[in-house]
Amino acid sequence: MGRYRKILVAVDGSDSSKNAFRQACRIARQDASWITVITTIPFYQDLFQMPSIQEKVSKTLREDGEKVISEIKKIADQEDAFIRPVIEEGSPVNTIVDTAGENNFDLIVMGRHGKSQLERALVGSVTARVIGHSRGDVLVIPKNASIGWNNILISTDGSKYSTAATEKAIDLAESYGGQLQALSVVDVTEEFQTEAPGAVEELVRKAKGFVDDVRKKAEAQGIKTEALVREGETFKVITDLSKEHKTDVIVMGSHGRTGMNRLLMGSVTEKVIGYAPCPVLVVKV
Repeated sequence: MGRYRKILVAVDGSDSSKNAFRQACRIARQDASWITVITTIPFYQDLFQMPSIQEKVSKTLREDGEKVISEIKKIADQEDAFIRPVIEEGSPVNTIVDTAGENNFDLIVMGRHGKSQLERALVGSVTARVIGHSRGDVLVIPKNASIGWNNILISTDGSKYSTAATEKAIDLAESYGGQLQALSVVDVTEEFQTEAPGAVEELVRKAKGFVDDVRKKAEAQGIKTEALVREGETFKVITDLSKEHKTDVIVMGSHGRTGMNRLLMGSVTEKVIGYAPCPVLVVKV
């Protein structure tokens, strides 16, 4: 079944990460899942400072981490959730990814943006880099969004990454009694449409094949599924459709551990996460 049993939630004191934690609590309550909450503090060492000063700075950083966890514990009490809090020293990306991998977490849950006021990208740099480096699935939740599994939008392009995302979307829909919308987008320029209309028709035909395959697999599991093909800029079609149909969660496929420091700027996945009104589940191969 598609339910997640071991969940790692990354928090940093931001409103976005607090909401991500609150939504993770609701997933855990439904599924009797385990939640570990991780926050990261910088590793401080200055060879040119006196040990007493180093100790004072390290203590202050530790207290900052404990304050973040204290706020999370209050939310956990409100949500009637049991958590295992962890404070780690080092790089947020490395600690999150390493903790998830070493402890076999099914899912990492993160806010779309972190606390840094310097993060002006569509997706916060830590979130983007965790997606790029993690071996497991990552659920990214916008600041004011809530999680649900009733109305699931799966974006497919026929690739092996889309196939993995499709399998997860079907599992989730089956587990929670949800329904699917399978979407494939034909994204070509106006110039290409003008110069090669036959090629565009072939792309549309293939796209219909992709979504029909998803529909057949889902309906074989008793899941109500709508197959959709649209033309336009991929990320915009996906996010506009999610708004129009009040989607609970968008499911997308991604490479496994890419080794990239962040998602490629301008990538479809990053833009969908950045503009989506609902949570986005990135499924890894």
